[in-house]
Amino acid sequence: MAVSEADHGGHANKVNQVNEVNEELRALKARLAQLESSMAGAGPPPAAEAPPEPQTKNILLEEPEEISEEILNWAERTHLLTRLSTLCFLLVVALILRTLTDNNLINTLLGSGIGMTYAAFLMIWGGYGYEKKSALAPVFACCGAALMSTIVVETHARFASLPLIPAYLTLICTGGWMTFVSYRHRAFLPISVGTLGMCLAGAAIDYPHPFFPYLAMILFAANILGYFAARLKSCSWLRWIVLAVTIAMLQLWAVRLGIAVGGQETPAPELAPAWFLPTLAAFCLLFLSLAWAGILRSSGERISRFDFALPTVNVVWGFLAAYYVVKASGGSLMLLGTIGLLIAGGHLWVTFWLTERKVEGAPGTNSFAFAGAALAAAALPALLGKFLIALPALAVVSVFMSFLSREWKNGGIRLTSYVVQIYASLALAMAMLMNPRAASDVVATIPAGLLTLITLYQYQWCRRYPPPSPSVFSRYDRLDRSAVLLLLAALLNGFFMVKVAMWQVMSLSMPARDVANALRCATSVAINGSAAAIMVLAYFRSNKEWRNVAILVTLIGGAKVFVHDLLGAHGVPLVASVFSFGLAAAIESLALGKWKKGGELPEGTPPPQE
Repeated sequence: MAVSEADHGGHANKVNQVNEVNEELRALKARLAQLESSMAGAGPPPAAEAPPEPQTKNILLEEPEEISEEILNWAERTHLLTRLSTLCFLLVVALILRTLTDNNLINTLLGSGIGMTYAAFLMIWGGYGYEKKSALAPVFACCGAALMSTIVVETHARFASLPLIPAYLTLICTGGWMTFVSYRHRAFLPISVGTLGMCLAGAAIDYPHPFFPYLAMILFAANILGYFAARLKSCSWLRWIVLAVTIAMLQLWAVRLGIAVGGQETPAPELAPAWFLPTLAAFCLLFLSLAWAGILRSSGERISRFDFALPTVNVVWGFLAAYYVVKASGGSLMLLGTIGLLIAGGHLWVTFWLTERKVEGAPGTNSFAFAGAALAAAALPALLGKFLIALPALAVVSVFMSFLSREWKNGGIRLTSYVVQIYASLALAMAMLMNPRAASDVVATIPAGLLTLITLYQYQWCRRYPPPSPSVFSRYDRLDRSAVLLLLAALLNGFFMVKVAMWQVMSLSMPARDVANALRCATSVAINGSAAAIMVLAYFRSNKEWRNVAILVTLIGGAKVFVHDLLGAHGVPLVASVFSFGLAAAIESLALGKWKKGGELPEGTPPPQE
């Protein structure tokens, strides 16, 4: 037994020795292969069992090397250095021509002609480069377009050697050529540079006293080219820039023309009064057409923000500009309001037409519906002649849009109806606060009362019919909590109606010196009383939404009593104000206490509404 154990131990030792010898042989072979490869000039082969490199070495040494290699590869792929050097050489030639002209070594007219010829050659050579798939084609084309725009502006403004009409026609030809190059070779860069150059250079010529009809021609073409650029690549930034320049220049035209005709002055020739309204109408029609085409081109896909917002921007800006000029010149605002209301109806017709297309989601309907509502909000006061009287009509439009949203199963239309109704209520509040005469006119109770009833009806209707799904409400407001804003708007309208009624009563029943103090505290009593009434209704209907509104109104009433009334009111009205808040707080405390118990609710009460 002992012998067998000794034999076994010896055998194990021999096996270990053999393994060690084999490992040494493998190590010697690896060293020999490494020496042979180094002598042959090749890099050392990777060791099969080499220990891993420390992580700090990978982070500090290997990653920067990989990043630098990627940067170099990117620069090589995009021909960055080649393009930069070419751009510098092209600019050097332009600067040499500019220097020769400035030092009168070349006649100004001749220098301008040579410079424009050089820029045209670069644009043509760039188009030829695109045909040959040259990496330098964008450099030549874009550099030529930028130089052409700069030379046209400077030649006309500084040297006065280029007449106005040829200057504008040169810019239009530049933009047209760059558009042709872009569409022929499906390249976005030429048309973007050409459009921006044409738009900005046109606005810069003779600023701030350009001949506006000619400038409008340039801006008209630039907006069309911006639409075609968007068909090559999504480029809302380009279209927003062109739109902003267009609105700014046409607004400058409107302001200068309005000042001139309003001051009974003879307008300067560049203002061309007879051309303003037709030009404005042409731009509004253009923007409407571009938005319509953009929505139709989306084919059910997501509409760009520019196309979605363009109808609203178009009608609001266009109507306000026309309103300013027509009012300054003594024109018929009623006629303008009628035209505006008809155009708003046209937007609604477009909304119907888009819905009848039977495209999933009816894309674009909310865009034109919102634009039509915004135009109606601006046109109704001009048509009716009274701002407050127009607000109930706008509220009716909001209710009608709610009906359409249910018919079309379109949540966006419903959300637009909320915005319109809230605007009507806020407009009433601002008119009352900023115009003391309106706040004390008994006639003002009529629009305020109508707004209260219409808004309450819309709120109740919205609580009866939930929003369509799927829609914007499914994503952001599944329980339609935003409808509570309608209830708050109705309360705001009712507050101003009651305030006007109380002022009328007090002005007839007490001395004039006491009316302000009494009205100040009476409005607090009205707020606190409405809070208590809403809480009682919420309790008997187990409506948590009304309960929360009552608490909010109570906080508003408390702030008015303890911050506004206590610091400025006095006498019996102040006592009534503080007492009303205490009574409202007691009623709400009792209702909330029983609400928490749950078991003491009246029999037959429906379950609480979340």
